[in-house]
Formats: sequence, structure tokens, C-alpha cells
Amino acid sequence: MRLFVPALLAALALAAMPGAALADRIVARVSISTQTMHVYRDGQLLYEWPVSTARAGRITPTGNWTAQWLSRNHRSSRYNNAPMPYSIFYSGHYAIHGTDQISRLGRPASAGCVRLHPDNARVLFAMTQEEGTANMRVVVVN
Repeated sequence: MRLFVPALLAALALAAMPGAALADRIVARVSISTQTMHVYRDGQLLYEWPVSTARAGRITPTGNWTAQWLSRNHRSSRYNNAPMPYSIFYSGHYAIHGTDQISRLGRPASAGCVRLHPDNARVLFAMTQEEGTANMRVVVVN
């Protein structure tokens, strides 16, 4: 019973997310208020990571999306060719990606994307590659 309860609670938490279906193999849930990402696979919480979302004057949109496309070594065409390793694009030019500004993780710092430690971005990127973008959901909440 002990192993069943956390899995059940995670499944219930996912079911409570607007637009998130339990059929989504991977769910990356980003909390702007806590600057954290929780990563679930098949309803089971696997990771909790610090992130950076939009700094003052910028916006990280809230909502839920299916991952659209991946770019392992992306460079920003909007922000001086800034490196965006392991990018998972989910809404237009918004993406989850690695950052070289690791010391800023855990507080708002981006132009709108969701920044991760590059090691964590690599893990999420590989999971998304393995399961396919159609099976990866990004949920961003306040």
C-alpha cells in the first residue's frame, strides 16, 4: 500500500491539472510562484528541479501545451544568439531549455522561457525524445 499511495496521489494531482490527461507519458509542471518544475512519467513524480521563468517586465505564459519540437543545440534568434541547449519548444518561441546562468535558477531571470540546469534539461530532452513530443505535456501555473 505504501508504494501505491504516492502514485495515486501523483495521478490525482495530474488529473486536477487543466488539460492534462493521464495518457500523457511525460508531464513537466512548472510553478512560476515557486520557480520549480515537477516531472512526471506515467503519473509518477520523478524529478523536482529549480527553474527560472520570466523576469520583471517579461511573461512566461500559463496554460498547458503538447511539446511541438526539439532542438538539441538551439541558439536564440531573438536574444543575441544565446545558447538554449536541449530546447523543448511548446508554444511558438517559448521553450524549456538549459541555461549557462545556473546561479540564477530558482528565481525569475528569463525573457519568458523556462530555464533549467543543462544536466536536467538533457534528461528531460532525452525523455521527450524517447516518448515522442506528442506524449509530452508542459503545464505552467502561477
